[in-house]
Amino acid sequence: MRDKPRTHGPVAALAERQHGVVSARQLADLGYSTSTISREAISGRLHEIHRGVYAVGHKSLSRQGLCLAAVLTCGDGALLSHHSAAWLWGLTRYWRPQVDVTASTLRHQRSNVRMHSAKHLRPEDRSIAEGVPVTAVPRTLLDFAATEPRFLGATVDRSERLGLLDISAVDHLLARSRGQRGAKRLRHALSAYRIPAFTRSGLERRFLKLVRDAGLPRPSTNLFVEGYELDAYWPAARFAVELDTYDYHGDHRSFETDRLRQEDLKLAGVEMIRITGARLDREPEAVIARLRRLLAQRRRDLSRID
Repeated sequence: MRDKPRTHGPVAALAERQHGVVSARQLADLGYSTSTISREAISGRLHEIHRGVYAVGHKSLSRQGLCLAAVLTCGDGALLSHHSAAWLWGLTRYWRPQVDVTASTLRHQRSNVRMHSAKHLRPEDRSIAEGVPVTAVPRTLLDFAATEPRFLGATVDRSERLGLLDISAVDHLLARSRGQRGAKRLRHALSAYRIPAFTRSGLERRFLKLVRDAGLPRPSTNLFVEGYELDAYWPAARFAVELDTYDYHGDHRSFETDRLRQEDLKLAGVEMIRITGARLDREPEAVIARLRRLLAQRRRDLSRID
């Protein structure tokens, strides 16, 4: 029996929503038989990109279209993952033609698709970005940590700047991923983004105690210099330390005024450095060692001027 002629309106509408690609299963749901799909391919209205996945009308696909085509060819439940997911989320700017896809079971390799297997993806590991099924950001970071540790720090930093870094969600993922490749690296990379348990006043006390224990001269604290209140200041060296916490310096206005403050102090002959609470908590010995060297260098510089 000959197939009835099919309208291309629903297919075109579907392709428009899906970056120009459709799957054979979706075409079947629209009433297309296998023979109809074959005729459409021969006529040039469908172009096979992967097994069971077609570009509609032309072969020129956006990168998002290539991502979705790779996911569709890997079957139900497949997700864009690893480097490709990081690219789609905007966590890396570098595009790779071979698309990473994670599925519950490995399938036959497809051209330009790198397959990964994960049997126990939870609902919170799944998301949608730009119409493409993709691993959620925490899972994307874990996969990225496993395969590209060299660029992990920059990727985590970009996720934080884009407002996509949910440390609590990542911690929940890490708690059920013990021993998994990349978990230790990601946990270490997150340490710089954790707010220390102490308050700002506690941060100042901790800093002063470290200075005292190291035998360094005690600085003046909360002193106004050139109209600015400084956390710690050594008048003889005209050297200041600003203790930073995200709560005090995490908004756009503070970002601007902090830099103006540093410029004004520089013009007044005061050198200032910034020490974050997270860094002081993570590596106190290294912080104080660098402070000792900076103070000594500052004194030498001033002695040459005198």
